[in-house]
Amino acid sequence: MPPRTEKTTTLRVAVLADSDTRWKWGALTARRLTAGASGTSAQRVEISGLLLRGRATPTPRQLAEVGDVGIEAGRVREVTAVEFLHTVRDEGYDVIVLALVGGAVQAMLHGLAALRLPARPVVVTGYVGVVYEKLADGLLLRHGADIVLANSRHDAERFRAVYEGVGADASAVTEAALPFLGGEPHRPQEGRDTVVFAAQPSVPASRDDRMYLLRRLVEHARLHPDREVLLKLRSKPGEHTTHIEELPYQRLAEKLPGGLPPNFRLVYGHMGEVLDRTDLLVTVSSTAALESLHRRVPTAVLTDLGVREALGNHHFIGSGLLTSWDHLDGGFRPEPDPQWLAGQGVAADGTYATAYDHARARVDALLAVARLPDLAPYYTPATAPGYLPGILARHHLAPDGHPLPGAERPRETGGVRGAVREAVREAARGAYRQGVQRVAPVIRRMGEL
Repeated sequence: MPPRTEKTTTLRVAVLADSDTRWKWGALTARRLTAGASGTSAQRVEISGLLLRGRATPTPRQLAEVGDVGIEAGRVREVTAVEFLHTVRDEGYDVIVLALVGGAVQAMLHGLAALRLPARPVVVTGYVGVVYEKLADGLLLRHGADIVLANSRHDAERFRAVYEGVGADASAVTEAALPFLGGEPHRPQEGRDTVVFAAQPSVPASRDDRMYLLRRLVEHARLHPDREVLLKLRSKPGEHTTHIEELPYQRLAEKLPGGLPPNFRLVYGHMGEVLDRTDLLVTVSSTAALESLHRRVPTAVLTDLGVREALGNHHFIGSGLLTSWDHLDGGFRPEPDPQWLAGQGVAADGTYATAYDHARARVDALLAVARLPDLAPYYTPATAPGYLPGILARHHLAPDGHPLPGAERPRETGGVRGAVREAVREAARGAYRQGVQRVAPVIRRMGEL
């Protein structure tokens, strides 16, 4: 890896993501952290996208639907964990953004540490949205990065408390905000009345609960024929997002008796574009609620299925947003609590423009260090011998972070043999995704009968 010097003219950044939503978070985070490259000698920023191969690797359609994240399509490619580590070793990145599930972050931290680079990159990670489950597990798996981004003051306080509570260094926790907030503030338009339900892949999980929500949404459309009612979907059947969707609303909608009213539609696309025409956003616990609140769009968080940790809507206790379909059908519109909003990183007060200043300054300061200390995750073979090896093995890494035997086979990139081998890889990847995204959910459902 080429060492960083004062003569560097390009700040090289890599984003490694494992799903469509985390790709969006990681790419936009990289852009915000390097905006202006203010504290470095770099004259320009070059961001490369790497997609970690797995069950949720985004399809080209999903990448396109994420919207413009400022990274050219030609600078995005799919890799395994070991290929990613080889790329880091060979390319000389200055900053790496790990937009991954916690276990994958931990594996990459150990893999990067095992490279023993003479001048290692600054490593940044964080969460893509609301953190309502597995707080301790997810945080400790992310420990060891130079910067662990928190999307709000509320999250930053919780993150530090977890690290300090186990005796781990909490200095990496850095308050920022969700990187994909933006858009124009909500302005009601005469003749427009649009209600959007932001669906989630795995919340709620059961067929009965999802059918209930769909039925109530359709009934709302029938009760208000002059109102446009949209069901905003995350993915098409067979595609995977950050979470597994075993019961797509598209399929459930086909089974509704009486069909769908003319003012009800299923929509895809970039959430920001949908919010441009939204007059009321309804959800169970989607991060879309925070995007909506940032733009001052009236927002409702449903209590119909209870206020429960399993649903994630407990995160909105104190927000003033909790309500039910019965109240919404009658015309009720929740009013958010200003104090709650202030702690959630929503930044509806105009402070969003400076939300990344502190994080950007920390990146700049780390880039100025001649030699960064070795990465030191909380979990090691000594502190978690019954947990860490399994996490690393899932990414073909040994307990010391080095690739397992057989995981380092070089790619053949030229000639007929290389082309055939790549075609076989693509076929295998297609079969794998077909298995995990379509066949496995059917088998699981059959097992529940």
